Amino acid sequence: MIKDKKTHNKYLLKLNQSNHILKYGRFGIKSLSFSRLTETQLNALKWIILKKLKLITNNKKSFRFWISLSLNLALTKFNIESRMGKGKGSIYTHAVYIRPGMILFEFDSLTEQQMQSLFDYILKKVSFKIKLTK
Repeated sequence: MIKDKKTHNKYLLKLNQSNHILKYGRFGIKSLSFSRLTETQLNALKWIILKKLKLITNNKKSFRFWISLSLNLALTKFNIESRMGKGKGSIYTHAVYIRPGMILFEFDSLTEQQMQSLFDYILKKVSFKIKLTK
């Protein structure tokens, strides 16, 4: 008899579609190492990318941008003073584990020069290895 893992979330931990090929855009950012992104880190990265995209395209909304990550991990934590043996704790944030080969972001309606400058900017902001795919 196989038992499922106890998690606080009701959705599947694995995606049904493959996440190593481009689906929507012309360019993509692919991870090359293992990492974990929390919800706040992902929102900050999204905000940084949108800000840089507006700067590159001179405030034109002509670009298209997709995030192909779903937060499928609930992180729980107890407070520091609690004793052992009282359960799992409450959820404090959500996260996603990143594996090598996963497409993180996809872009469309950008030139190669604009995409290369955006990639160089993102490379300095993330703590794991990434590469640009076409």
